[in-house]
Amino acid sequence: MLHSFTRNYNDLSTEAGFQFEFFCDCCGNGVQSTFIPSTTYKKQQNARGFGRLASTVGRMIGGAAGDIGYALERGSDAVGNRFEGRSPEWRKEYEAAFNAAQEEVRPRFIKCPSCNKWVCPDCWNGDEGLCTDCAPREASYVAQARNQAMRRNIDQAAENAQVWKGKIEARTTLCPQCGKPAGNGKFCNNCGAPLNIQKCPSCGASVAAGLKFCGECGSPMQKKTGKCPQCGFENDPDMKFCGECGTKL
Repeated sequence: MLHSFTRNYNDLSTEAGFQFEFFCDCCGNGVQSTFIPSTTYKKQQNARGFGRLASTVGRMIGGAAGDIGYALERGSDAVGNRFEGRSPEWRKEYEAAFNAAQEEVRPRFIKCPSCNKWVCPDCWNGDEGLCTDCAPREASYVAQARNQAMRRNIDQAAENAQVWKGKIEARTTLCPQCGKPAGNGKFCNNCGAPLNIQKCPSCGASVAAGLKFCGECGSPMQKKTGKCPQCGFENDPDMKFCGECGTKL
C-alpha cells in the first residue's frame, strides 16, 4: 500500500510509465513528478515484436522454422498478457517510482508544525514558521480585515440611505365590472367590460364612458361649478350670474 508524505496526491501512471501529482494542503496547487518509463513495459513490447518477426520469417521459410516462429509468438503473447495483468515486477517498479516521485517533490513543500499540513511556499509564513492558515501574513490579514470593514460600512450606509420617496401603490388594474385583474388593455381580460368606466360623483355607481348623466341617480357626471370664467370668483353652483363681476355663468 502506498503512503504519501501529503494526504493529497493524484496517480497519473499508466502501463507505460509512472508519474504522480502532489497537492498543497492549503491552496490545492499541484506539483507533478518527472515521468519514469516502465522497463517491464519496454520488455513486453520488445518480446511481442520479436515473436511477430520470427513468425513472419518462419512463414517465409516454412517447415520447422515456421513452427519455431509460432512458438516464440505464443510465448511472447504469454509474457505480454502477464504484464498486462500488472505483474509483480511492474508492481515493484510502481512502488519504487512512487517513492522516487516523493523524494523529488518533497523539497517543494513545507510541513507546518502546528497543523501538520504540507504546504507550498505561497502558503508558508516564514516570519512565524507556520502555514498561512495557522499564522496569516500580517499585511495580508490587515488588508483583508480593512476590506471586510469597508464592505460592512458600505452595506450599513446603503441600508440607511433613502433612495426613493414615492408611495408604494398597487399597479394592478381591477375591472370595475367583475373585480378581477383586467390587464393593461382597454377591455377586461376576464369579462370584456371597458376599463374606462367612470364613477358617479354623487352616488358612486359605475357609468360607461361618454355618458353625461348617471343611470342610477340621474346626477351629471361632471359636477357643476360656480367659478366665474371672467374673474375666477367661486360662486354658488346654482347662481346664474357672478356675484363679483356680474358675468353670466
